[in-house]
Amino acid sequence: MPARSGTQLSRKLGLRKQRPLVAERPQSPPDGAHTPCPKEPRLEPPKTLAPQRSVYFSSSKGHPARLGSDFFDQPAVALAQAFLGQVLVRRLSDGTELRGRIVETEAYLGPEDEAAHSRGGRQTPRNRGMFMKPGTLYVYFIYGMYFCMNVSSQGDGACVLLRALEPLGGLETMRQLRSTHRKGSARALKDRELCSGPSKLCQALAIDKSFDQRDLAKDQAVWLEQGPPGPREPAVVAAARVGIGSAGEWVQKPLRFYIQGSPWVSVVDRVAERGTQA
Repeated sequence: MPARSGTQLSRKLGLRKQRPLVAERPQSPPDGAHTPCPKEPRLEPPKTLAPQRSVYFSSSKGHPARLGSDFFDQPAVALAQAFLGQVLVRRLSDGTELRGRIVETEAYLGPEDEAAHSRGGRQTPRNRGMFMKPGTLYVYFIYGMYFCMNVSSQGDGACVLLRALEPLGGLETMRQLRSTHRKGSARALKDRELCSGPSKLCQALAIDKSFDQRDLAKDQAVWLEQGPPGPREPAVVAAARVGIGSAGEWVQKPLRFYIQGSPWVSVVDRVAERGTQA
């Protein structure tokens, strides 16, 4: 079947309740990773960075208030782009807050999307979060050792995969969390390697299956904050999604979005970037 035109695809954005899920193969897992422990690991206190406090839990004025339900109540493609530049916050049980600016996402459009876990309208206990209200987390296990985190949008079975973050706070703790899933005495990870992929992001923030079906607008351990405004609007690249080789015509659809020039993006698409500049 020939691929649909850009006009036809954009019309899909306004359709109500159509959720997708992430392809079964989001991106190559980090080299030498071990199966993550379902329980939050015990960590030594960071040696260089003190925990930051969110305005949601204290009166400190360092961070804006969290984004509410209205933010998530939009079609998958619009939400995937709206996520870019916002700050994801993870609060650990000891009060440490890990923060990262979202720089890369993927949209999954629901039953019609051959790369979505909800393709054909299938609903299972595993993908139930994709059919819940916008802002619900859908966390799934892949390759028997990694987690990926998605957020439901408008449309049954539609959602957005969070692919990469720019680490902003709690980097030493992120490094410790990532190292617990790596072999032996591996070299220390560079900052740009901490969250440059969907499973790496989950490791760095201690996100596991226990976060599945939580409400990102109300949860006390993970939430989204308004990102600080930049000097100018960043260029956003629309490219093909990663790791969905068996999804037919959907393989090449430009449903992955990332901030052009960001060193924290997981996979750069030079061809798509040339199209952005044209």
